[in-house]
Amino acid sequence: MGEFATDVMEVKMGLSRKRKKELKRLRASVEQLWGNQQDVLGHANHVAREAGRQVGLLTREEVTPFVRDGYSQYVQPGVDTARGLVKNAGDSVVPALGNALGAILSIGDVAKDARVRAAVKRIGAEKYLPKQSSGPGVGTYIAITAGVLAAAGVAYAVWQTFRADDELWIADEPVSPTTSTAGTSSI
Repeated sequence: MGEFATDVMEVKMGLSRKRKKELKRLRASVEQLWGNQQDVLGHANHVAREAGRQVGLLTREEVTPFVRDGYSQYVQPGVDTARGLVKNAGDSVVPALGNALGAILSIGDVAKDARVRAAVKRIGAEKYLPKQSSGPGVGTYIAITAGVLAAAGVAYAVWQTFRADDELWIADEPVSPTTSTAGTSSI
């Protein structure tokens, strides 16, 4: 706004000398207040930067080692156990399911073979032959069910491995704010 606005106001309003002095003092106070606010904001920015730096240092020195130790003590053994269970399931359960499904599906293929159908017709046992359908057959549903059961078994093994025991996460003895144990620091 500056001088132009003040001059326009003086012309339009015909201000007295007393009012002009009061407006000048008020303008000086506003400019001083603006300068003080800029100083406060600058100081607040400096404090915020320093707080961020301190948080980064605290995270590096205290939190990261704590998380790393907790991971290696509690999570990593569970991951290793789950990896072993999944490998064992993959080595034993999956081939057995594959063999069983292969046997079931091969029986279905034999029943659909034209030579077998012709032989069954010759002996008059056509009613025992499965009817041919164009949609998914029993084998498809058996394979889907077996796959779902295998996935559920693996998921259950992983869940059992990662299930949290409450006692693992509770400290042996409570730490009071006035006493500290050796090797720990208080904030």
